[in-house]
Amino acid sequence: MPAPAADQVLVRALFGAVSRGTETLVFRGGVPESERERMRCPHQVGNFPGPVKYGYSSVGRVLAGAPALVGARVFCLHPHQTEYVVEAGAVTILPDAVPAERAVLAANLETALNALWDARPLAGDRVSVVGAGVVGCLVAFLAAKIPGAEVELVDVRPQRAAVAAALGATFATPERAARGRDLVFHASGNPAGLETALELTSRDATVIELSWYGDRPVELSLGGAFHVERLTLRSSQVGTVSPNARRRFSHRERLALAVRLTADSALDVLFTEEGAFTDLPRTLARLADPDYDALCHRIRY
Repeated sequence: MPAPAADQVLVRALFGAVSRGTETLVFRGGVPESERERMRCPHQVGNFPGPVKYGYSSVGRVLAGAPALVGARVFCLHPHQTEYVVEAGAVTILPDAVPAERAVLAANLETALNALWDARPLAGDRVSVVGAGVVGCLVAFLAAKIPGAEVELVDVRPQRAAVAAALGATFATPERAARGRDLVFHASGNPAGLETALELTSRDATVIELSWYGDRPVELSLGGAFHVERLTLRSSQVGTVSPNARRRFSHRERLALAVRLTADSALDVLFTEEGAFTDLPRTLARLADPDYDALCHRIRY
């Protein structure tokens, strides 16, 4: 590693996490050619489709560099790597109340936070989240904190019911999910889930699409109630701060808020497995299997 300059830091990784949806899409070479520049992550090395160093969830300790940061525990949007040198402004200090093991959720929590800003839910709204992966669970976790909101997490896997309960939401499989919802988030990564999301809406409702399909085409049935019920289908993407929050939050401030929100121990339910950094080649191959049932895979250094 190069010696850090005065405005840089040398970080030794402690924990990381795999963002399963995006990273397995990158792993299988599914980034469309038109999106290869926009899909670059901070500190990426290489180009799509590969070879490429990718990832954006690293928690570590500053070993050297900017004197005010030496010894601090920090979060950084950095690919999976044992040590790295970055600008001091690229790291976010962990509050004392945030354990390093849980802080790896900050990147996905930032995505969920941005989605709520895009949706602007109201107190008392009937909210459904279709897709109980990590991002969907985090959206449900945040939405459940809105006064009076009725939040239901919808997934084809009944075993996600315990996760929903721990996060303050109810649970249903698609065929039993509540209808007439004011706001629906879709985060399953499956076009069938988006169809389900549209079916759950009430008149004038909004569906927020969080799934990214890469090079996969998506067919959607819009010939039913979509027009008559005046539904809105809106995308949400973490690359830019929601227009509803830009006056208040920069990218750095949004990430700092996401890091602070990981202080809640209820989020520990999202960690279903942990493995060593050296196991990542086998881990990613396993996580890329759509039938493999796992939530957040934490990396231990």
